[in-house]
Amino acid sequence: METEPAGGLSKRRRIREHLLDLVETLGPGGAIPSERRLCDQLGVSRPTVRAAVDDLVRDGVLIRRHGQGMFVAQPKIAQNLLGAGPARLAMAAVGGTWSSRTVSFEETGAGARVGKFLRLAPSARVLRISRLRFVDDEPMSVDTLHIPAHLVPDLTAGDLERHSFYDLLESRYGIGVATAVQTIEPTALNADEAALLHVPEYDPALLFERVTEDEQGRVVEFAHAVYRRDRYRIVSQLTLSKDRRRGGVHSGGWSIASEAAASPGDPFFAGAVRP
Repeated sequence: METEPAGGLSKRRRIREHLLDLVETLGPGGAIPSERRLCDQLGVSRPTVRAAVDDLVRDGVLIRRHGQGMFVAQPKIAQNLLGAGPARLAMAAVGGTWSSRTVSFEETGAGARVGKFLRLAPSARVLRISRLRFVDDEPMSVDTLHIPAHLVPDLTAGDLERHSFYDLLESRYGIGVATAVQTIEPTALNADEAALLHVPEYDPALLFERVTEDEQGRVVEFAHAVYRRDRYRIVSQLTLSKDRRRGGVHSGGWSIASEAAASPGDPFFAGAVRP
């Protein structure tokens, strides 16, 4: 059994740090030396190297390709939790080129749950549109939009593959998006979602649900989206509120900034941040 060296870090932790240094040096897509070569370089056993590699694969830092070896994974897409202006409501994320493919497009009754979010009767007609979203041609999320049908006459699946939904609302239908309430919670992928995203069924994911209103206060969209947990993360900028009234001692708490200043140049948005 391998023991922790007197100098400090365990062998497994030392291997992890070495691998993370390689990740920083090689960048996305870079080839990592084989387990056998790492054993020779670091003077450790194969099981110890494999355990450290397994940790980084599980964290989404490294990927294994059968018959090819180990490679640095693409950085996770970072979304600012709170941004400035309606453009941020589109879940636009930093990094990569976004595209989409329509999976289904139908007009149907709202039903009780969707009708509640859209403030419509259950019998009201809505468009239910499922889209597979890509970043640099890699599947990232499955988004399902529910839109009151009367607001978007003649909208087609092709429209949504060529244009942003919010851009279409404004340019074609004269509807300006103003505010949205969005929730984020963990979930597990069902069989259909997993197949589209090329991951195992029941894999953990992030569930976004969003209700969007226009400038007149009408609900124009209820969105339900599941994002791969291995390729996506949420970043928020916080401000510390200070209360000096308690004997001159600072007290208070962190709150989300009303307008996030983070940008693609900030390290959290760069994607290659060590876990």
